[in-house]
Amino acid sequence: VGGDAKEERLQAAEAEAGARAEELASLAASAERKLRAMTLSVAELQARMTRLDALGEHLTDLAGLDGGEFSFDNVPAMGGPIPEHLPMEESLSSVTLDGLQADISVASNMLDDREAQLDVLAQLLVDEQLDKEAKPSGRPITWGWLSSNFGTRTDPFSGKKAWHQGVDFAGREGSEIIAVASGVVSYSGVRSGYGTMVEVAHGDGLVTRYAHNQENLVKVGDLIRKGEAVALMGSSGRSTGPHVHFEVFKNGRPVDPASYVRRTHR
Repeated sequence: VGGDAKEERLQAAEAEAGARAEELASLAASAERKLRAMTLSVAELQARMTRLDALGEHLTDLAGLDGGEFSFDNVPAMGGPIPEHLPMEESLSSVTLDGLQADISVASNMLDDREAQLDVLAQLLVDEQLDKEAKPSGRPITWGWLSSNFGTRTDPFSGKKAWHQGVDFAGREGSEIIAVASGVVSYSGVRSGYGTMVEVAHGDGLVTRYAHNQENLVKVGDLIRKGEAVALMGSSGRSTGPHVHFEVFKNGRPVDPASYVRRTHR
């Protein structure tokens, strides 16, 4: 009888050990699945952080901030003593997979908010930058000199006094003529007296013209950025030599381009 009792106890212990082993195996499998899910979540967070870093660098450039003022390559500087109400031992022992998954979920939601805010801020900065670029400033050439001013002058062909509604910049034939502001090409072709000409509309009633070109590099409807080449300098039309005849119109009326040429931001 005693042998039977021992055998029963042994069988019971083996059954309990088997049940525990199955339970542990189930827990291990569950933990493995959670770890895989967390690994994927962390990888996604890292990818999104990389995007935020790139967006942050882009915003820094758009806003014209000093590169050292905001660094997106380093962890933000912070610190402080361990809170008295939460000892390190307690904080470490309270870490669980479920808790970490919840923290990752919270971090993901925070990233959603930050991404949305930064996207809006980026668009505002881009709009502001485009608005600045749409205001004419600087010279329409990369190389050359002012050869004739706006206003009354002696006509180079007739020798009589005549009105000149633009300014001329002489230079090397074939050198680039550049847009003084962002805008849309509203004319590209040949016009009597002007020769080969480009006209760009900048909004707010502003239009610029670039005439006597050797060749136009843009066509009607093209979106042009400030500083982009629109033509090559030539002597087409009513011209005595290689130069660009530059005009500025405000609400359909010609204005002296000098004030725009003197503006230095580009």
